[in-house]
Amino acid sequence: MSEAPGTGGKAGYRAAISAFLQERLQAKLDKLKPDDPQREEVIASFAHDVWLASAAKRVEQIQAVTHSLKPIHPDARGTNLYVEPRTLPPLAELGSHALGERFVSDVVGNAAALDVYKLLKLEVNERSLLTALLAQDADALAALHADPAQARALRDAFVSLTQPRAEGPGSHTLAKQLYWLTGSDACDDASYTLLAPLYATSLAHAVHAQVQEDRFGEANKAARQARREQKLHDGMFHDYPGLAVQNMGGTKPQNISQLNSERRGMNYLLSSLPPRWQASAVRLPVHATSVFERLFIARPEVRRTVRALRTFLESDPDANLATRERREQLLDTLVDELVSLAAELQQILPPGWSRDDERFNNLDDVEALWLDPLRAEMPEEARFAHDWLYMDWPAAIGKAFGNWLNQQLRGKLPVGDAEAREWKKVLLTDEDGFKQQLRELRDRLDAPHYIPIRKTHAELVALQEENP
Repeated sequence: MSEAPGTGGKAGYRAAISAFLQERLQAKLDKLKPDDPQREEVIASFAHDVWLASAAKRVEQIQAVTHSLKPIHPDARGTNLYVEPRTLPPLAELGSHALGERFVSDVVGNAAALDVYKLLKLEVNERSLLTALLAQDADALAALHADPAQARALRDAFVSLTQPRAEGPGSHTLAKQLYWLTGSDACDDASYTLLAPLYATSLAHAVHAQVQEDRFGEANKAARQARREQKLHDGMFHDYPGLAVQNMGGTKPQNISQLNSERRGMNYLLSSLPPRWQASAVRLPVHATSVFERLFIARPEVRRTVRALRTFLESDPDANLATRERREQLLDTLVDELVSLAAELQQILPPGWSRDDERFNNLDDVEALWLDPLRAEMPEEARFAHDWLYMDWPAAIGKAFGNWLNQQLRGKLPVGDAEAREWKKVLLTDEDGFKQQLRELRDRLDAPHYIPIRKTHAELVALQEENP
């Protein structure tokens, strides 16, 4: 809003009007040459009584509003409303009622008459001339004209811009309309009320001012800088994720409204999208017999590494140190991912999850021993603890890993049992990952520290049956 001198009463409003007229007069004179014959005519037109009388006639071309139709569609013609927010019923939801006494009204109509509204927006002691005239303020009336009758006529003309210009409410074919169910029977046409939504322009202006300050104000700049540098800060950092901007009016935002012109057509739209479903960062072996079925390969780093390993081996690299180091690097990445998978499941799921949650009933017993080790501490899990402490299961996990990697590499590569045994050995001898993870669990569960790379008990039995 325009600022006025700090004095109050009649003198304050009179001085504000005089300063406003002088500023506009000077702007006109600056465009004329000193000897231009129109100078005297222009000066006379900006005399206090003459200009206000002209403004009182032109005020019919504009309307003060808090809820406007133009933003709905620029060519729509219909009713606009001026409703002081303090008169609205209070609601729990955010709306124009939340503005209270401090709000900025908008104006629509002929853009050439907007100077009249700028006059009425002049403030003295944080009270606009329009607000004072609506309240029948005697000092504001006296500032309009020395003759009380003339002052009241001017006042009636100026405050009329808060009234609808049509005799009754009206809508337009380009305006939005919707049927709102007010009765109990959705099939009964009489149970509906036809609503014509209007744009809450005063509320939109308040939101724009708040968002502008929160985004570009000095306080938020300092908070943003502290956040970027990870430093302590006494203030609050404001952020509006998903913020959108709707531009109204194109190159002529004043054709929509005065406030829209002041914002250069910019209207902020706060995100009202429903929350986006985000899958858990850790995928679970739900209804799976093994994490090697789909879960492990679903990890992005695993997919990339398997693809890189397959491409590298298919290129038939020379048997040298560089080849061995590259292969070991890729295998180490896969082992690290497998160790991370086990650690994530052990951290986010409670001990006994492989037994208590029916989603995991299909999980192989050996993998349950690996992925749910603290189940061995539960009093009723003596058998599970015995199998875990027997330390036969790591070799089975190694074998499963070897078979899985062979399956991923099959195609152009002639991989078989020898390669599977090599992949198994890489996993079971990984000092910084798989072995370290087992070492920590063994210390907790008082298990043997030796991890057998030998064949599992089941494999030895099967081998004995094949060779009696």
